[in-house]
Amino acid sequence: MADLFASQAQPLQPRVPLAESLRPATFADVIGQAHLLGAGKPLQRAFAAGEAHSMILWGPPGVGKTTLGRLAAQAFDGEFVALSAVLDGIKAIRATLDGVQERLARTGRRTILFIDEIHRLNASQQDALLPFVRAEQVILIGATTENPSFEVSRALLARVRVHVLHPLDARELRQLFERARERALVDLDFDAGAVNALLDYADGDARRLLNLLEQIRTLATATGTRSIDEAFVSGLLTRGARRFDKGGEQFYDQISALHKSVRGSNPDAALYWLTRMLDGGVKRSYLARRIIAIGWDDIGLADPRALRYASDAVKASEMLGGEEGDLALAQAVLLLACAAKSNAGGVALMHARGFVAQDGARPVPAHLSVAAQALALAGGQGAGYRNPHDEPHGLAAGQRYFPDGVTQPHWYQPVPRGMEARLAERLDGLRGLDDEAWEED
Repeated sequence: MADLFASQAQPLQPRVPLAESLRPATFADVIGQAHLLGAGKPLQRAFAAGEAHSMILWGPPGVGKTTLGRLAAQAFDGEFVALSAVLDGIKAIRATLDGVQERLARTGRRTILFIDEIHRLNASQQDALLPFVRAEQVILIGATTENPSFEVSRALLARVRVHVLHPLDARELRQLFERARERALVDLDFDAGAVNALLDYADGDARRLLNLLEQIRTLATATGTRSIDEAFVSGLLTRGARRFDKGGEQFYDQISALHKSVRGSNPDAALYWLTRMLDGGVKRSYLARRIIAIGWDDIGLADPRALRYASDAVKASEMLGGEEGDLALAQAVLLLACAAKSNAGGVALMHARGFVAQDGARPVPAHLSVAAQALALAGGQGAGYRNPHDEPHGLAAGQRYFPDGVTQPHWYQPVPRGMEARLAERLDGLRGLDDEAWEED
């Protein structure tokens, strides 16, 4: 009897969550991502050979980004450090970077730095990683649900490989369900309707499937239920848990469709894709950022007023929330879709970046230096500067603003639409005056 009571007095051990107990311990355990992990595929080759490289793992939630990061650390034989861009911030990142050399000297192994939600780091925080990634003292593995082209700095992107992870398909989700049932849910009987409802709800997200199975296990234990049917599953689902993509396309395809509909000046299609995502539960703050980005990408200076209106609408959506917030986003999208379009600013920036990357650093011309005006009367290096306000047309025709030796380019080419049509007319006149002055030199 004493032994019986002693046994009952033992503290209960907390049950390990399904998502954790089923986390793959080896690459062979991973379900999905065959395009990266299958025989001869990029990550399989790198992991098998131990060829460490910095990478960004980009994909929707619940597809295995964190798992692959941990398995990569094993394959690359490094000191694994996991951080969250949201929870840890720059202090933890700098502390980790400060210990890189000591860790290498102590263990002989490089640091494998996994940063979840790397898109949440700002530009300066991302720049702090660059010297260590460039010198290969740190193997960076960043996980993100957002397009790295928009959220990760170009300098950092140039030093990593981006691997796109896909949602699990129906066969892979069923395989995961069977694994969970065999290992942790043997006491429960799922009918076909329940299984189909589970897989439909998961919509490619392994974590979502396992979390719902966890809820089912908890409720079934509490109520003494063994048979799980579709009604039991449906009772656990709420409106807030609806899938963001009920049509089956990837989330990022819907963002792309919204962007291209605005660019194509089709307000009805743009409104359709916006509504699809709002109806599916996409965060309003995320859509707001994308709408602003669309405006700068595809409207630009053709209609600056539309950009201001869109920015105001986005702020209003955050302040109002609910249906009024959705209406603000909808009107921003409609205006951008109807506005004149131009990507001339983006094209000009691309040309400028390409030139600067190849041309290197040149000194600032003497007449443009900070000391120019102060030293002009003394005949110093500022001599020669002409103030456009004192010249006809407000232009010091022929004055050069590029470094010596650089031929004046015309990167910015305004389009003949919206306000840029007027800018193009004015710019043609100003450039013509410059050309005439240079011909006379």
